[in-house]
Amino acid sequence: MLTVAVLISGTGSNLRALLEAASAPDFPARVVAVGADREADGFAHAEHFGIPTFLVPFSAFASREEWGAELGAQLSVWNPDLVVLSGMMRLLPADLVAAWEPRIINTHPAYLPEFPGAHGVRDALAAGVEQTGASVIVVDSGVDTGPILAQERIPVLPGDDEHALHERIKPVERRLLIDVVRRIAEGELDLAAAASRTA
Repeated sequence: MLTVAVLISGTGSNLRALLEAASAPDFPARVVAVGADREADGFAHAEHFGIPTFLVPFSAFASREEWGAELGAQLSVWNPDLVVLSGMMRLLPADLVAAWEPRIINTHPAYLPEFPGAHGVRDALAAGVEQTGASVIVVDSGVDTGPILAQERIPVLPGDDEHALHERIKPVERRLLIDVVRRIAEGELDLAAAASRTA
């Protein structure tokens, strides 16, 4: 059984979807802990499913590196096989990524390498493209530059604004994330091999 820790910053909609999937008896992964960098509404999902939570507030530390060291210490308590970033809006320090790579994955609301960064949906609209997408990647030391594990195209419709387009991307992100976690748990997807192919 693959053990998973999930890191959030906000409402945790991807977390909710993963917890629902993992509650099925035949799903080969279990969420063992949920952490956040601030008081997050998404903790309510963890509490609903009886999952322990931990808080490492970014504002309580003098540097990103000190925050990352404490976040790493908290993760080590649970020693998960996989760390999922689910709306975690902080860049992880390089030391933390190096310690866990390639066992940290993230979703992104664009068809990477198109439109990386915090505003992937807005940037796609600004570029006037006819389609964007959703991706699941291995987190590396760059910004959305890690190996791509899964992705899917999503059309940009006439009249789309950022909210409407993002709302259509989110369900695809959730589906891709759940499928990637399942494939990792079942040994169908080898993170080390995926990382080495793009190293």
